Amino acid sequence: MKTNLARVASTVALSVAVMLPLTSHADSRDNPSGVYVGAGVGEFNTKIKHFDDVDNEIQRISDDDDVAWKAFVGYRFLPYLGVEAAYIDFGKQSNDFDATGSHGNYRVKMRGFAPSLIGRVPLGPVELFGKVGEYYYNLRTKVDFDAPGPDIETKHSRNDFLWGGGVSAVVLSRVELRAEYEKLEAKNYKDADAFWLNAAWRF
Repeated sequence: MKTNLARVASTVALSVAVMLPLTSHADSRDNPSGVYVGAGVGEFNTKIKHFDDVDNEIQRISDDDDVAWKAFVGYRFLPYLGVEAAYIDFGKQSNDFDATGSHGNYRVKMRGFAPSLIGRVPLGPVELFGKVGEYYYNLRTKVDFDAPGPDIETKHSRNDFLWGGGVSAVVLSRVELRAEYEKLEAKNYKDADAFWLNAAWRF
């Protein structure tokens, strides 16, 4: 957890340093409400506790991370409040594990849709924001045991609580840049979080 907080702090500090020089001729007050669309790329980090259907066999699971991406559309009712809907692909996590009398590797894919409520705090040229939502996703897991042991593949549809926040700034009147941290409270995961760099167009 301390490592994640340090990464969030460093990401925010770096982002503010980069954004401030770009905001001399534009800020969020130019477009206080309305529609926006955008996309982002990030890193999704996972610490899996166990897999469905093989809980008693696997003793140690390695942590992993992968490149993630999202596309989103939102609407700001006020400068301080808005809603957003995102399609999020958390990529494909894969790594090794140890099991009783064997070991092997796993592959996990997560992708789905996330509606969220977003609150904003304008601070001059930049904004702080927080979000809460729900992630409705398809989860595909494949576990390959080295001999002896069968391979196992499962598919599930789930929804879990999603929250996060970060810092944003508007440049060139309509382009919003964001640095964002996002946490997924997913079943079977000790930790599942992402760090994002996003860009959006405000209409």
